[in-house]
Amino acid sequence: MFVKKIGIDLGTTNTLVFVPGKGLVINEPSVVAISILDNKIIAVGNYAKEMLGRAPDSIVVSRPLRDGVIADYRITEAMLKYFINKAVGRFGFYKPEILVSVPAGITSTERRAVIEATINAGAKAAYLVKEPVLAAIGAKVPINSPVGNLILNIGGGTSDVAVISLGGIVSWDSARVGGNKIDQAIVEYVKKKHGLAIGERTAELIKIAIANAVKQTNEEKINVRGRDLTTGYPKTIELSSNEITEAMQEQLREIVQTVKNVLQETPPELCSDIMDRGIVISGGGALLKNIDVLITRITGVAARIADDPLLCVAKGTGIVLDNLEVYKKNILAKR
Repeated sequence: MFVKKIGIDLGTTNTLVFVPGKGLVINEPSVVAISILDNKIIAVGNYAKEMLGRAPDSIVVSRPLRDGVIADYRITEAMLKYFINKAVGRFGFYKPEILVSVPAGITSTERRAVIEATINAGAKAAYLVKEPVLAAIGAKVPINSPVGNLILNIGGGTSDVAVISLGGIVSWDSARVGGNKIDQAIVEYVKKKHGLAIGERTAELIKIAIANAVKQTNEEKINVRGRDLTTGYPKTIELSSNEITEAMQEQLREIVQTVKNVLQETPPELCSDIMDRGIVISGGGALLKNIDVLITRITGVAARIADDPLLCVAKGTGIVLDNLEVYKKNILAKR
């Protein structure tokens, strides 16, 4: 079977590839490993992520996307080529049509860079659609109906909030804060509070295991290994979930403030719809325990986690590709 259409959720942390009729075919980290000696790419995705914090000086392991947009054009193009070839298979005679998700706050220059990288990576045609729109479509929100729907998509690099009605974005805001900034905050907290140096991979594991958006009376605990900054020797400490809640405060405050900004700019009629329908949370950040409770508590609007929050944007790309005529006004750019 020839793959003629591909949807790509191009994320700062992970890249997901969706093929209509097949479903999700790739979910790998947006990480590339390069050999400095001959300037060649030696690994992409899962294998490259395993090298983070472990590679010798002759290998640079990098994330070519920062805050949801391309930070290194050449490496992003090579990464896209790898994922496209993997999705199409060895016998991909036809160049596929590719739809790529982009943050709500993308600039025209950043938009051009994504289109160019996608075409150069092997696309016959490239389409761009904003992440919150794709997330809403993937979360089965009826975006073409004349009612207001509020979606919060928390990714690795950005958190996008949008009110969608009649198929278009009415009001939106975007914060360049997401899972990666939360990981960095955990690294800094452990360093300051416990004098222990840990890597971002360890911080991510702590976040997945015990992080909670609201403080708990029954705390979860985890043993963490790192390097003692005083002695330089390996050391193990115990961390509690409330400590991690404290570490993430600034980032959580920024995400909630972005939701409040959008609510304040939303027309009264649509605000009434949102009160009835609630806030839908998607993206990897939706997996943070009690993030819905925190948003409900501060905004006064009921929030719920979408089904399969990690896959909402990827699923949205597949639905749009299957119905390009229906969603043509949501396509930002096409080439």
